Amino acid sequence: MAEAPTDTDDALTEDGADRRAVEEEQAEIREFIKGLSADDIKSGNWFTHLSAHALNSYTEKVDWQYFQSRYEGVPADAVVDQRIKMAARYAALEGGLSAGAYTAAVAATLGSLGGASPATVPAAVATMMVDVAFITRLQLRLAYDISVLYRVPLDLSDPDDMWKLIRVAFTIKSGEVVRGPVVKAVPALVRPVIKRFYSKAVLTAAKGLPFVGKFLLQRNVIKIGIPVVGVPLAVVLNRYTTLLAGRHAQVVFRNEARVIEVAENLSRSSRHPQLMLWVAWLVIRANRGISDDESLLMRHLVRLVREQHQVVDEQLAQVVDVDPVEVWRRVEAASGDLSDILDAADRVAEVDGDVSPREKAVIAELRDRCRHRV
Repeated sequence: MAEAPTDTDDALTEDGADRRAVEEEQAEIREFIKGLSADDIKSGNWFTHLSAHALNSYTEKVDWQYFQSRYEGVPADAVVDQRIKMAARYAALEGGLSAGAYTAAVAATLGSLGGASPATVPAAVATMMVDVAFITRLQLRLAYDISVLYRVPLDLSDPDDMWKLIRVAFTIKSGEVVRGPVVKAVPALVRPVIKRFYSKAVLTAAKGLPFVGKFLLQRNVIKIGIPVVGVPLAVVLNRYTTLLAGRHAQVVFRNEARVIEVAENLSRSSRHPQLMLWVAWLVIRANRGISDDESLLMRHLVRLVREQHQVVDEQLAQVVDVDPVEVWRRVEAASGDLSDILDAADRVAEVDGDVSPREKAVIAELRDRCRHRV
């Protein structure tokens, strides 16, 4: 009679399955790399091709219903945590399998690539590109998964949404990851390498997808530039850069989901949707600047009021400087209980954190005007 399987046996079985999955994905990526020329690699066009390769069929299959069928009844935070850990595990396994590609010869060869055909791409560079493309695709899909799980709508045919996904997936906004709390997940000994990896991580949308490809390739060359890069460091870098990318995506998309939820609640409960938009904009413009969360909230409020109440306010859309007098006139002309408007003003002011003195002053005047019109 066979012995009952132990926890160790289960772990070994899981590790074996993960390794096979990684090897299969590596083989798929390897076929993709074979179709690239040296010029594709050096110019960054490889990323343009990979983005389509990574997302086109994937986004058709992976949607909210896909995750519902796999994780029915499980809160989004728990599923996101599991997806991040799985991606980090895959990245570490792939790093161990690809570590042999990281030699000084590869670094030297990268600098001399010309406009050659796919057949003349050096084998060492092709092997190194499997690692870069594997991690790139993994992190791109992970960020997309997280956006879906938090039900943040992304239209990847829209350049703005595509750029948002890229920026989030590769943590390329002013090196914000290494300054944020998520870096605490990295062991202290590894943090200097991680900070070097993310240094000068700034891109602009105008530079386009090929520039992203050059940027990602240059960033990954840091692995090669560190003397005596071996399996342990390749594993650690792949694991923790993927973990940080996932945690960063979780922070961004979870916050956006929170703002969308605020907008949905306000629109659903509003008895004066058009007036609510004017009051919301007046509260937002009380301060000199507009925060990202405020801009996001207003965008979703306008969309939801249009979809749920069939209200489209062209006059508000054309406003440059909102006139408080115009808003107060609308408040006085409104009928019925305006408690929904007061609640909306409070929620709008709180969406990006502490309520400023200017916002408090606007809300105080709104409350006073609502009280006197009764």
